[in-house]
Amino acid sequence: MTNLMHRAISLSNQLGEERRVSRRDILRASVSLAGLSLLPDGVWAQSVRTRFVGDPFTLGVASGYPAPDGMSLWTRLAPQPLQPDGGIGRDEWVAVSWQVAEDERFGRIVAEGRKRAVSELAHSVHVDVRGLRAGRPYFYRFIAGDEVSAVGRTVTAPAAGTMPGRLRFAIGSCQHYEQGYFNSYRHIVDDAPDLMVFLGDYIYESSWGTDPVRRHSAGEPYDLGEYRVRHAQYRTDADLQRAHAAMPWLVTWDDHEVDNDPAGDQSEHLDPRFLLRRAAAYQAYFEHMPLPARMRPRTDGSMQIYTDVAYGDLARFFVLDNRQYRTLQPCPDPFKGGGSTTVDIAMCPELDDPSATILGVEQERWLLDGLANSDARWNVLAQQTLLSAKDDDPGPGRQVWTDGWDGYPRSRANIYDAIEQHKVSNPLVVGGDIHANVLADLKRDPWDPASPVLASEVCGTSITSQGQPQASYDARLVNNPQLRYARSDRRGYCLLTLGRSAQVDLRAIESVKSRDAGVETLARFAVEGGRPGFRRA
Repeated sequence: MTNLMHRAISLSNQLGEERRVSRRDILRASVSLAGLSLLPDGVWAQSVRTRFVGDPFTLGVASGYPAPDGMSLWTRLAPQPLQPDGGIGRDEWVAVSWQVAEDERFGRIVAEGRKRAVSELAHSVHVDVRGLRAGRPYFYRFIAGDEVSAVGRTVTAPAAGTMPGRLRFAIGSCQHYEQGYFNSYRHIVDDAPDLMVFLGDYIYESSWGTDPVRRHSAGEPYDLGEYRVRHAQYRTDADLQRAHAAMPWLVTWDDHEVDNDPAGDQSEHLDPRFLLRRAAAYQAYFEHMPLPARMRPRTDGSMQIYTDVAYGDLARFFVLDNRQYRTLQPCPDPFKGGGSTTVDIAMCPELDDPSATILGVEQERWLLDGLANSDARWNVLAQQTLLSAKDDDPGPGRQVWTDGWDGYPRSRANIYDAIEQHKVSNPLVVGGDIHANVLADLKRDPWDPASPVLASEVCGTSITSQGQPQASYDARLVNNPQLRYARSDRRGYCLLTLGRSAQVDLRAIESVKSRDAGVETLARFAVEGGRPGFRRA
């Protein structure tokens, strides 16, 4: 009996590793594990569960971070998703099989294996698949006991050195569960992009806004169990699940995945427990996103999510993190102690602090080196907010919001330096956060008509989160000629198509208060290859 247990556990451990296994391996493991049924009930019950109180795949499936030979796959077992443990005991682990096939019926399986879903990771499963062919679609699914997940569709990236004719990707951000339905994703799926790029505020920790259509299941999260429930509730949205299952994603976070307006290791209200809260939020984020296994949080609670992803020689995405490594916002509100505020630049000399950084020294060096050495036709900076300088006061003087890039002008100047010095090909910045569609021509001096355009920027509106009145942006346009378009009264997403030129479609939902609302294109712009700056298309 001891030898049987040893063989079964050894095989299970092997199958728990991320590797391709043969059907013979799976059969041998099944036979050995079946032998464990002869063991006392208590030993088996504490080791593995194959029966669930309901469907374990209530949160769907997802893929992300496509490479020429594979991608990352995700699911989380949660038969009771709004329970902190998901409805599976904390001392139980579950053997989960995964399969990747060339066809939706799984008649041609090309990769498969097994993983352990353990309570330490909320019974989530992350699989980094390799050994696939470049630039083609695949289908995948998970199996736990007698239960089979929904089928997801994903696509590998084109091979390095090739030049695809086109890449279409959508950008989205800021999806407050209470303020609207995630009906944008229904239309994103219908638009059939190759990739979804999410730019922060995937969940909201707080409740705010008017006219809610649904409610968070609990109050503001502070510990790991509460963040797990908040993520799981967002993941129960059918349209969001459908979009995750339809295409690979790239993701980054902003502030509301943790708390409003933190900077590095400090919260806006100087909470002494903030690092514990942030560690819990990061852990839950990893457990619910199709992230590569290498992004798992470290033992000190930090988590590196900035990375680059290539799409052949057509595009290179630099996915940035402007929250975790930044220095404190300059000239904070004395009533809060930290966080952001709006200041007159003449009254805030800290704006010129040469040590201030929004990316941190290490990440900024990585980005600048990447831009210097990129051979891609389009270089996409996927980050959280508006990079362009702007004046938020329609009167005399200039006011800036310190939580954005205007609070860290040296960091922005360093990126401009790299673009100019290395003649970076077609730099394109995409962002979110401000709950408005804003297109900008990036210039050293936005208020000088002779200042050359260095790059083009698309800052997309929110999926559901409420925006400022349109009148506030109409007033800003008068003093900000670099802002080519600004619309804050509509929710939706942006669809970008890259080839020899870039096309930008600003897609707006009729209403986020109705699940079945339609969509329209508010405006369409183009950027010619080699000539930054927008023109109407």
